[in-house]
Amino acid sequence: MKKGWLRIKMGSENDPEQKDHTNWIGGRDPNGGARDNEIGDKGQTGPYLDNQPIEPQGKKLTRLGMFKWIIFLVFIAYMLISLYRAPILKGFGKYLVVQHSPRKVDLIVCMMGKPVERGLEAAALFKKGFAPRIFIGRQMLPEGYPVLEAKKVHYPESRDLLAMILQGLGVPRSDCIVSDHFVDSTFDEATVVKALVQNKGYHSLIVVTSPTHARRTWLTFKTVFKDGDVQIMIIPSRYSDFRPDDWWKNRKYIREVIIEYQKLMCYALMCSF
Repeated sequence: MKKGWLRIKMGSENDPEQKDHTNWIGGRDPNGGARDNEIGDKGQTGPYLDNQPIEPQGKKLTRLGMFKWIIFLVFIAYMLISLYRAPILKGFGKYLVVQHSPRKVDLIVCMMGKPVERGLEAAALFKKGFAPRIFIGRQMLPEGYPVLEAKKVHYPESRDLLAMILQGLGVPRSDCIVSDHFVDSTFDEATVVKALVQNKGYHSLIVVTSPTHARRTWLTFKTVFKDGDVQIMIIPSRYSDFRPDDWWKNRKYIREVIIEYQKLMCYALMCSF
């Protein structure tokens, strides 16, 4: 009987499953303390897992993924432009056109460039009695002009051409104020006009220009005359073929509108500094 009991006891010591059962029931493992110390020293190696939560790693946007997003955004932009192209383009065209109701003023300013369409409008306003005189600016001379002058070749300047057009439309030469100052931009021209206005004591102006040039002209004159009390009215020429409703159908006006928006962006950048 004693021998059988010893065999059972020895078997339980050598059987690992029996040891596990003994420990689960609550028995004390004589080697348990040492094994715990060993695990603590090794930092939970082997079958023991770290109890820290596993954080999900964010997905990095690869070049291929970025390219797909760009294609998707371009497609969406194309669809929106296709659906709303006409209203968007009309908005671009209408924004450039600034027009005020004309009233009697001291001076009509006929802006440089496009002398035919602008001259026709300035002459019409003059003959209706909106102003007693018209200002004509002077553009920079073209390259090679001194050579023509040396060879005694006559080259009509833009101011002379505009004065001739106005005179042919019934505006006396004596009522045209022709500038001698060379200017190369809308801002320069507005500055020359301001000096004339201050010298003559004028208080109101009508500025005649092309429809696509009207917005930038208005912004420029407001900036130059911001410290004074001069009333400024912008009148775009009715003799221009530009139409805000379908300007994109004409290559000429596509180019004009693009250039005007480029200049408007440059103007905004200059004013921001």
